[in-house]
Order: sequence, then C-alpha cells, then structure tokens
Amino acid sequence: MARLGRKAAFTALWTALTASRRGGPGLGTRIAAVPRMVWAIVTGRYDGKARLFGMALATAYIVSPIDLVPEAFLLLLGLVDDAAVAVWLAGAVLSETERFLIWEREQARVIPGRVRAR
Repeated sequence: MARLGRKAAFTALWTALTASRRGGPGLGTRIAAVPRMVWAIVTGRYDGKARLFGMALATAYIVSPIDLVPEAFLLLLGLVDDAAVAVWLAGAVLSETERFLIWEREQARVIPGRVRAR
C-alpha cells in the first residue's frame, strides 16, 4: 500500500473518530448507515459500487483462511499487511459513509418529478 494511501486512511479514521465533537456524524451514526448505503448501492440509487467492491475485497482478504500462511512463516510481515488493509478498510468505510450521509441528506431536499421543457 502506498504511503499516501496509508496517510489518507489514517486521516479519514481520525476525522471520523473526532467528527462528533465538531458537530459531524458520530461513529455510531456512520456504522448504522452502512446497511442503508449497501442497499442504496445494490438498488442503483447511490454510486458507490467500486468503493463497495474494494471494501468487500479488503474484508475478504482480512478474513480469508488462505492469508494465514504468510503469518505462519513471516510473523511480523504477515501481520503488517493485514493491519495496512484493515486501516485502509476502516478509512474507506468511514469516508464512504460520510459521503453517503451527505448524499442521503440531499435526497431528502429533492422533490421527485420530471422537468418539463418550455
């Protein structure tokens, strides 16, 4: 994982953890938004398919039993790569849920209908 990716993930994680102090959505609000976000992506109302796919791959990588082999032979290196993926995953979930919550708030302000040409 690139240095910039790790820095961005840590920044997103820190921002999310301290957001409730600044009036932003708290961690509980973000976690509660995950099922709604996934449903909105699956139904095609929200445009986060690529990010959701990346988060699913990262989750599969972390919980995969195939990944246990590197930890058996290369203890520290095997754990570091899992930790880097976990940090990216946490940052991705937190930043995407923030983007989703903003999108959801904007959807409440939009009146559905059609625009008529004059």
